[in-house]
Amino acid sequence: MPSRGFEDFYAIIPAGGTGSRLWPLSRGAKPKFLYDLMGSGRTLIQSTFNRLARLAGSERIVVSTGWRHVAAVEAQLPELKESNIFAEPVPRDSTAAIALATAILARRYGEHIVVGSFAADHVIRGDESFAEAVRQAVAAARAGYVTTIGIAASRPSTAFGYIHQGRSLAAEIPDAPSARLVERFVEKPDSATAQAYLSTGEYRWNAGMFVMRADVLLDHLREYKPDMYDAISHIADAYMAVDNHDGADTAGNAEIAAAQYVGQEALDASGSSRQNDNIGIAENPDNAKNDNSINEDSRSDAGIDDDADNDADVNNQADPDNEAIDEAMATYWPGIEKIAFDYAVAEPLSVAGGVAMVPGDFGWDDIGDFNSVAALLPSTGTRNIKILGDSDKVVSLDSAGDVVMPLTERTIALLGVNDMVVADTPDALLVAPRARSQEVKDLVAYLDREGRDDIL
Repeated sequence: MPSRGFEDFYAIIPAGGTGSRLWPLSRGAKPKFLYDLMGSGRTLIQSTFNRLARLAGSERIVVSTGWRHVAAVEAQLPELKESNIFAEPVPRDSTAAIALATAILARRYGEHIVVGSFAADHVIRGDESFAEAVRQAVAAARAGYVTTIGIAASRPSTAFGYIHQGRSLAAEIPDAPSARLVERFVEKPDSATAQAYLSTGEYRWNAGMFVMRADVLLDHLREYKPDMYDAISHIADAYMAVDNHDGADTAGNAEIAAAQYVGQEALDASGSSRQNDNIGIAENPDNAKNDNSINEDSRSDAGIDDDADNDADVNNQADPDNEAIDEAMATYWPGIEKIAFDYAVAEPLSVAGGVAMVPGDFGWDDIGDFNSVAALLPSTGTRNIKILGDSDKVVSLDSAGDVVMPLTERTIALLGVNDMVVADTPDALLVAPRARSQEVKDLVAYLDREGRDDIL
């Protein structure tokens, strides 16, 4: 059951991206969201699911992922209904992933539901603060805004985009007293520009979290990207044909409940009273298994799978019970424009004054590179060495500040090695300065150009 204030809320988890800056750990076949990178006993997608389930209820969460990751997602999230996994045959970035999930949910539960998109591979610390930010974002979404959650910038980072906040919307949206209008979204800045942003107090990190009414998103998609809207609509109709054939509970009570809730909120706004009234690929912690440990062979930003091999004909993955979906996907999905949600919807809409921002004063990290991983791991000894994996396999002398991943049976011995990344997997070894962690993605691109698909 959803928590109070989230009665009409449905959560979308885009789960994809290769996490190429974390190569050779994260790869196309097993991206970072399938790993426990914090030693918490839960993988990133499990933590995301559990966090959202506390708000929306597990039955109101859907996952958009590449078809090659469906089995792993099902294994890690046994509470997730099969009909709530939307498998993509080829990568088409976050707009298509979010739009398809929204279109399906709108057909199942009504156009006025509120949907929120939260990436599978983010780390969030402070569940109560997160819940309050989402609650206010839902309220702003009900008022017609596409709403994002802006993260308090703790440093002048050049790794994130920024949100320039404008005037307060508290008077317009009483249930979202912290909401502000978004003036604009800005790209990842250089160091000097990032420092200037921080000094104004008007900029926050863009974490790519978006909350909006389904009808608002779909209307803007039809306006900004009509070809994508048409393709998504055809695919969503195919999903509904399967739902109806299977006798799935679609609109029914859920739509009525959402409509009643939205209607009651409208009465409240006019002054009427209202009656009181979840590093290994771990299974769910309640069903934990260790047969997929971090020491096994290693193997993408939702959109969802960056591996070119996924461009195979979707019919090769066809489920005989879902022929309508398979046919629609094969017909429409490959031709959909590959574009991020920020570019397709959020940025142009912010110029028109249609985007709100709620501050997120909770700990957040997208674990974008090895430095991000290091920040989340405890130090080993007194020399600030961070180890992801079996610490007994790491020996160090006169070394400090290293990030080490011993993912094989070998011992890693460090002598006079400072501030380096050493990631040892059975088929690939990475040694790089921590200061160049962001450039690991460039190395992966080089390996791709060299035809080294066997290790990507």
